[in-house]
Amino acid sequence: GQVFNMAMPTVVWVAWVAAQISMFIYACREAFNIRLYAVKEYGLLIHEFDPWFNFRATKYLAENGWTAFFHWYDYMSWYPVGRPVGTTIYPGMQITSVVIWKVLPWFGINMSLNDVCVYVPAWFGVVATTFLALLTWECAGFMAAGTAAALFMSIIPAHIMRSVAGGYDNESVAITAMCMTFYFWCRSLRNDNSWWIGAFAGLAYVYMVMVWGGYIFVLNMVGAHAIAVVFTGCFTSKLHRAYTLFYVIGTAGATRVPVVGLSPLKSLEQLGPFGVFVIMQVLEFCEIQRRKKGLTSLQTFKLRIASFSVVAAALAGVAMLLYPTGYFGPLSARVRGLFVQHTRTGNPLVDSVAEHQPASQQAYWQYLHYACYWAPIGFLICLARVSPIAKVSKMCGASEWWWNCRADAKFFLVLYGIIGYFFSLKMVRLVLLMGPITSALAGIALGAFGEWGVHQLCLLLWFLDDSPSKETEDSKDAAAGEESDQDKKKSGKAKKGASRASWLSESTKEQFNQMYSMGESLSSVFYESFPAKIARIVFAIFFVYYLRPYALEFKSYCHQLAHGMSNPSIVFKAHTNNGQVVVVNDYLEAYYWLRDKTPKEARVMAWWDYGYQITGIGERTTLADGNTWNHEHIATIGKMFASPEQEAHSIVRHLADFVLVWTGGGGDDLAKSPHMARIGNSVYPGLCPNDPTCRMFGFIDRQGTPTPMMERSLLYKLVVHGQRPGINVNSSLFREVYTSRYNKVRIYKVLKVSKKSRKWLADPKNRLCDAPGSWYCTGQYPPALKELIASRRSFKQLEDFNRGGGDSEYTKQYMSRMNGEAISEEDEDATIRYLAAYAPKSKASASWENTELTTQMWAIIRNNDVRTMRALVKAAPTVVHVRAEDGRGPLWWAYEFQRPEMRKILLDAGCDAEAKDKRGMRARDVAAKGGKQSKGKGEKKKKRKN
Repeated sequence: GQVFNMAMPTVVWVAWVAAQISMFIYACREAFNIRLYAVKEYGLLIHEFDPWFNFRATKYLAENGWTAFFHWYDYMSWYPVGRPVGTTIYPGMQITSVVIWKVLPWFGINMSLNDVCVYVPAWFGVVATTFLALLTWECAGFMAAGTAAALFMSIIPAHIMRSVAGGYDNESVAITAMCMTFYFWCRSLRNDNSWWIGAFAGLAYVYMVMVWGGYIFVLNMVGAHAIAVVFTGCFTSKLHRAYTLFYVIGTAGATRVPVVGLSPLKSLEQLGPFGVFVIMQVLEFCEIQRRKKGLTSLQTFKLRIASFSVVAAALAGVAMLLYPTGYFGPLSARVRGLFVQHTRTGNPLVDSVAEHQPASQQAYWQYLHYACYWAPIGFLICLARVSPIAKVSKMCGASEWWWNCRADAKFFLVLYGIIGYFFSLKMVRLVLLMGPITSALAGIALGAFGEWGVHQLCLLLWFLDDSPSKETEDSKDAAAGEESDQDKKKSGKAKKGASRASWLSESTKEQFNQMYSMGESLSSVFYESFPAKIARIVFAIFFVYYLRPYALEFKSYCHQLAHGMSNPSIVFKAHTNNGQVVVVNDYLEAYYWLRDKTPKEARVMAWWDYGYQITGIGERTTLADGNTWNHEHIATIGKMFASPEQEAHSIVRHLADFVLVWTGGGGDDLAKSPHMARIGNSVYPGLCPNDPTCRMFGFIDRQGTPTPMMERSLLYKLVVHGQRPGINVNSSLFREVYTSRYNKVRIYKVLKVSKKSRKWLADPKNRLCDAPGSWYCTGQYPPALKELIASRRSFKQLEDFNRGGGDSEYTKQYMSRMNGEAISEEDEDATIRYLAAYAPKSKASASWENTELTTQMWAIIRNNDVRTMRALVKAAPTVVHVRAEDGRGPLWWAYEFQRPEMRKILLDAGCDAEAKDKRGMRARDVAAKGGKQSKGKGEKKKKRKN
């Protein structure tokens, strides 16, 4: 860098540091304020779904204490089975909130537990910003990078999307714990004397484990960094000690979290870091032997081979003994979904969650915005000075300022960027992980430009040249003298390691030194010349001027997006037909109605999404919630909703007193209906025979015309009861008791509820305890449903190789259908025979009506299932003449979905290209008009036809 006059650098340095501190304080202020939009507009209200369970769990901990919390078996959720909350929850956020709630009065601040929980995400947004700034400062080596990273992190949407006030979710605290763990880990690698900080990294990791299941990413990220440093030939005792402390303390603490238990030593997704730990111990053992016995490089290599062989054989033997016992756990569905090539896991429950779908490039722009442009620059800056490159530079004789630059920490950021980007591509929810690394890399790039720009502006302000003054030379000589003294103290070790430090000959080193000297000379001629200084000043001014509007735009964009993300969903603003803005609180009012108007022991059936809100706000028992731990139980709910009304009631009456459905369009229950049927069919295959994706349960057209199966279903009747002609629930089975103001929620009372089943389920004697007097007692289904429960098949997830789930015929068919692949001949034949039975006898006999055949033809064309279409046309050629109620048929749909191969098949089979629909449009007119009917000529033709 530049060497200034001693008086001036001090002034400049103080001003620059003061400016950075001010910017950091501003960043923290922004990090807090940008997360408060919901509080300002809707008050201190918990948002969404999961936060309501988290709040309910926090209340239980505050009211009942530590022991009761970890022995809490909740019978208000997952009725009648229940859920052992104490052993299935990551309790870190709840413990943190209760501690804050109890400590605040010490400082004269009295807040309700609800208010504390609302503010926790905003508070931790500030803390996450702070630790990300420290991490960036540590990796980059200069303060400006940390300050710039804080400015990005404070408002970047990728972090805000899980940390708005009221969004009381685990991720809001977990990102802070992750940044804290990464900071202490990188800090422990700064020099040979900082390894002990690895213990703090281990403690931070334990907190991460307590907070969020994403701790697996943190564990593997640190392990991947450690092994990458080893494989690039940069192993040191410092690395061994730091990683050993991190892993031992972290794993010991993690196993004490009930939901985790011994999974760090059993789960395949966590055994990798254990392998790194073993490798570290073997390498350090060999290094100790090398130093102790003065082994040569060849002897050391042989010792390593022998040591690794023995350890590998021992581990392989242990693994062979444990594997048959089922000791090793499989990859979870979500983790496996990160590695498969397709976008499906094979589990319709996991696939039904939108957050589990792959991320698009638009998602990165939406959540990272201009940081996307800065991050690659920071990535390249770090990449140029990572551990292996720094080692090579040192061997080539490069100056110490180049290779002694916290290379291990920079290597960590590079790996984090690569791994984080890979996983976020697989699952859009994991774009959250890109917030910190994008901010860090963008901060390094912006901070570097900032440091450089400040120096150039100094030239303009003080008109100083860059030649060092005598005072400066004296200071440099003094500093050099101090460094020389330190070097003399280490000279013994340096000489001993000289032969190992470089594989270059002295003559080669001299050539490199000459090249470096030539480069410095050229730099002084061109970079330090007067014209170059003027050019640098102009560029710096232009850079600041050019950057300012983009910075303001980035800030404005982030605030705008934060405002949109702050809608609680349970309450939101909308516009009426006359443009008036209204607050829609239908969901909240519906849950309040349950709480105030139903018996305390009332049981409410709803789709699993709403379970947390029913128990958290409505304070009533629900059949399932967002924990989704019991696939078969959710499938039973799916079967009830997808089954015909009478059949569904015969099951519902034994389990629920009320049924709640979301209506009114958008993301209502009809929009979720395909997932209900698919999940139900995965356990009850008779629900959709020979069709794992339940294509018969849906709608025929964009106007919402239901298929016969949908029209008969309990779900459809509950949602549209009394709102469409001829659609009403059976008044002897269900009675509507509540419809919200804006038709967003409807609640029905179940009639003819089985009192016998209710009494049987309420008796504690009918619960199965794991031991006499134990708190862990699982509920059972009532005897009346014994036959139904016996008919279920235990769903084996695709990745569960311990039980052979991936080989099931159901899974293969499901994956083929969902990915648009060819299905088996047997399954195809069954489908073709089923559909061919609906084919008209001739073109003249083809009536205009919605049937199973029109539904399936529409789905086949939409999915571009050419093979099935060919087979169907071959089996029943007259299917090409089938027409839906609106007069449109396969050829119209082929044009609408732009399926040229489908059009050829249909036309070759004799489909009439000149036929017209109910509005007088021919199939080819659909392509020209985008499927819409224009008034005028078409209307006249329609009248003439009719």
